[in-house]
Amino acid sequence: MLKAPVKSLSLLLLIISSTAWADLDPASPTVFITGANRGIGLEFVKQYAALGWNVIATTRKPEKAEQLQALVTTHEKIVIEQLDVTDFARIDELAAKYTEQTIDVLLSNAGITPKYKSAFRRVSGVNWDIARNSMAVNAIAPLKLAQAFMAAVAASEQKKMIIISSKGGSFGLSPKMPIMYSYRASKAALNMYMYTLSFETPKKGITLILLSPGQVDTMEDSDQFKGIKIPNMIETNESVEKMLKVIDGLTPEDNGKFLTYEDGSVLPW
Repeated sequence: MLKAPVKSLSLLLLIISSTAWADLDPASPTVFITGANRGIGLEFVKQYAALGWNVIATTRKPEKAEQLQALVTTHEKIVIEQLDVTDFARIDELAAKYTEQTIDVLLSNAGITPKYKSAFRRVSGVNWDIARNSMAVNAIAPLKLAQAFMAAVAASEQKKMIIISSKGGSFGLSPKMPIMYSYRASKAALNMYMYTLSFETPKKGITLILLSPGQVDTMEDSDQFKGIKIPNMIETNESVEKMLKVIDGLTPEDNGKFLTYEDGSVLPW
């Protein structure tokens, strides 16, 4: 891994991109995280790295993920990989690269959240490009990810697939208001994809759950939300810290459940 100070961003990215699965510690558990450049994904990287895990952190644009790059210089078990989750060829490429690396926790976190200006528009304001992209990123991509890395997870000790979902995709919990059409529909589709997949995972010894992170304050990560105050929000580190406890405490009996970050309680679909 990195031994000397990095003098340029291009050199750092060259080192990162050339890192192979063989450089990961075989004695440590491994987590694969999508959307690891900011917010919840970045916090998962920080906390798993602090626990001594191997972390395969993916992001669409590694060259712009400055906070993630900085973590590599202090945690030798972090590997950064380029991944746009809608690029299925790239998902397959990474699955092939890590075919001999077991993945204890596959953490599907990458997603599209609604922009403030469009979140509260009625049906006349639905943007169909955003609707299609939300479905592709939030629902279909996690299923492809699970398919591609199923063998690597099944070969690990912990055998866990964690899909970050949202109460916005729950018919029982979503506010009864005509808002966030694209986001809520994509998360509901995600929940059904994973609920259906959960009937296959036990055959491979895998525990698959959907996890709600709560209303996390990631406003500073997004220009359109800066300055917006939403009540009952929690800090990113609190959400991830509690989710890690839920993930750590999972048993095969939890397979197929939709759980809350707070204490692992079951949420209604």
